[in-house]
Amino acid sequence: MNLKKYINDIPDFPKEGVVFKDICPLLASPKATDYAVDLLAKGLHDINVTKIVGIESRGFLFGLALAQKMGVSFVPIRKPGKLPGAILQQKYALEYGEDCIEIQEEAIQPGDYVVVHDDVLATGGTAAAACKLVEQCGATVVQCNFLMELGFLDGRSKLKQYHLHSLMHY
Repeated sequence: MNLKKYINDIPDFPKEGVVFKDICPLLASPKATDYAVDLLAKGLHDINVTKIVGIESRGFLFGLALAQKMGVSFVPIRKPGKLPGAILQQKYALEYGEDCIEIQEEAIQPGDYVVVHDDVLATGGTAAAACKLVEQCGATVVQCNFLMELGFLDGRSKLKQYHLHSLMHY
């Protein structure tokens, strides 16, 4: 199955000059979604994954489905102020300024083997920050999973120390 057939290019969204990769047609097809989750899970059973981390917000969609398929816990990583209780924060650089993501402090334990999932690998800043949060918890990042990778933005260079798995490359 060619998953790229289920991705729509939306020019000039969210701002002029950007071509947004819309995954809504993929989500609308149970068959394509199931196929994508199967591909994301491929090989993970062999490495004793204990948690799947999904990055807000589109990373939640396939991250949760992947966790259910694997029979492991799902852990959300969110923007500041969205999670209750004790949290850990990780700031990361943007083209102009910085941003921050958070995880609940007790969500991941030392000894956990974690897959970090997001929908798109672009510049790699958010995924690298998510990996740092997982490692702050004492866990090991065993893989970073993405539906799509925008190779021209070279996000891979910020994640050199991790095994990466992207289903579609642009």
